Amino acid sequence: MNFKDIAVRYGISTAGLVLIAMGVGLSIKSNLGVAPPSCPPTILNLQWTHISVGTFTWIMHLLFIGLQALILRKNFKLRYLMQIPAAFVFGYFCDVFIWMFDAIASPSTNYLVQILLCIATVLLNAIGIKMEVIGDGWILAGDKMVAVLADVFRLKYGTMKVIFDVVMVLFTVVFAYICFGLLTGNGFTVVIREGTLILAFLTGICMRFTDPVMEKLFQRKKADE
Repeated sequence: MNFKDIAVRYGISTAGLVLIAMGVGLSIKSNLGVAPPSCPPTILNLQWTHISVGTFTWIMHLLFIGLQALILRKNFKLRYLMQIPAAFVFGYFCDVFIWMFDAIASPSTNYLVQILLCIATVLLNAIGIKMEVIGDGWILAGDKMVAVLADVFRLKYGTMKVIFDVVMVLFTVVFAYICFGLLTGNGFTVVIREGTLILAFLTGICMRFTDPVMEKLFQRKKADE
């Protein structure tokens, strides 16, 4: 594989990460709940506001990478370390879009707008995840953590993903209740609500429609080259 092919792969994967990060910023702006993997960094940021969501995100990802190394031991491959730069890139762009959307407007209070922002986030996540797969460059530590746990417990990836998401949400609920006396956030910013369920369940459904379109698009570009 030559340098151009590698650059294209990582370029596509990076674009996918950027779209997913944009979805994180948009879901926070919707104030209707964020996706399960982003729940812990968001609730932690509400308690320690001097540390950004993006920073908590890459810290969480580094913890996931450490857990993978402990679980896999000798089977932890060198290429898995590429999750480290992916964590920093993803965390950085999460902060960029959160700050950008904060500068544009306050969190929405119009329910129709909130739902539309959630649907837009679903679309961004679906396209971004597929671009990660097509690029086959970066891999987010959360996704790899699910794959490792699925292998350890001999479960299907989809089943383990549901369990993983539930754990992320439960951690957030407990933390929110201890720190703020609420189950959904701090009373101003909503971390868990129906938007969380929309993002958890509709993203996979949306990918059934967006994946074929993305595959055709990138196959056509490959053919043109």
